[in-house]
Amino acid sequence: MIELDHNAEMYSAKLKVVGVGGGGGNAINSMIERGLEGCEFVAVNTDAQALSKNQAPHKVQIGKELTRGLGAGANPEIGRDASVEDREELAQTLTGSDMVFVTAGMGGGTGTGSAPVVAEVARELGALVVGIVTRPFNWEGKPRQSKAESGIEELRKQVDTLIVVPNQRLLSIIDKNTSLQDAFRKVDDVLYNATSGIARIITGQGYINVDFADVRTIMQSMGEALMGTGMATGDDRAVEAAQSAISSPLLEGVSITGSQGVLINIAASSSLTMMEIDEAVDIVYKSVGQDANIIFGVVIDEALEEKMMVTVIATGFNKKVAQKSEAEEKTSAMPFKTAGFDLKREEVTPEAEQQKTPVVPAVIPPTPKEEPDEYVANNPGTYKKYDVPAYERRNVSHEVLRGGFDIPKANDGKEEEGENQNQAEEARPRTERAAFLRRIMD
Repeated sequence: MIELDHNAEMYSAKLKVVGVGGGGGNAINSMIERGLEGCEFVAVNTDAQALSKNQAPHKVQIGKELTRGLGAGANPEIGRDASVEDREELAQTLTGSDMVFVTAGMGGGTGTGSAPVVAEVARELGALVVGIVTRPFNWEGKPRQSKAESGIEELRKQVDTLIVVPNQRLLSIIDKNTSLQDAFRKVDDVLYNATSGIARIITGQGYINVDFADVRTIMQSMGEALMGTGMATGDDRAVEAAQSAISSPLLEGVSITGSQGVLINIAASSSLTMMEIDEAVDIVYKSVGQDANIIFGVVIDEALEEKMMVTVIATGFNKKVAQKSEAEEKTSAMPFKTAGFDLKREEVTPEAEQQKTPVVPAVIPPTPKEEPDEYVANNPGTYKKYDVPAYERRNVSHEVLRGGFDIPKANDGKEEEGENQNQAEEARPRTERAAFLRRIMD
């Protein structure tokens, strides 16, 4: 008899959330305070004082020799070197992880420089790596924004999926009187929603379950991702929640159309109906298109009472663009071949190129007649008639040529001489005439 091991912890996916730098540390503090379950938290920082105040059970101080615990001084190079210095300790901390979230605020020193190294270590250990980072507000200045963009580009190379939260877009959901602390708390809310949304999908026991393998299918090596969460109540809660999820401030000005992978998680109490599931998924399906790989799950959570929550994660935007660029490059290298008036792209192999016959134009211009001026006959005197102008040989009236004005004739004696020569030429045997004259006279 086959016995099943009921130790769920042994077979459940191990998720770790790594907060890098000051911004990342604040994000995981917020997640811990909200009671996010199913994840282990790790704080990574060059600032020993900030690290000591962090609530994460696992802490890694990087760059002990380089920074002496005083931070990276807003220098991403120092942040990178600090993480390289303690790379082995990072590897020991992340060993055994199935999925690693790397969260950081981009633009500073430690988060910007160290996050790509942390992601690289996690990926080398075989984990599915998701980066969730923020861009600075516009008022934080161009130098910080420039550092942030460089850090995001480096991080993008090391993660399977990257979610970027532009802080500036959060201004659309806060009040004018919102304080600085509350504004940054909104940033933490977004990072929490993104992390908890994915973690809940994996660790939550759903009525229609989505396991870690499903998530890996959607997120592995898929590049840029967009994530949104919507919550609503009432008779139209399914439609409103789904529309809110795909029109989140995170997606402002960006359409999820064209994504290759979509993960949808619907959470509600036992009052959830099949029609509501259909309405919610159909809205997302119509937005992304029929070619997207859609995986959805349903979690029954009585704590939500009358609320319905829809979480949407869309991935694969960069991957599709890259494939399109490769196809366009390949197509542009193909030679053109004319077919009537249409120019069609047609792949022509080198062998076919050698064997193909020349293309004959539809209209062939007439071949110009050869002029006999340069021809030298056996008897040049025979052709003295050509010294007489053509209009005189053809008896064309001077009045016709000059519109009624008379032109004195030249070489009157030569016209008679030319006629005599013509008669002499006609009397010559046919074989003694030049070939081109025989053709003309025949």
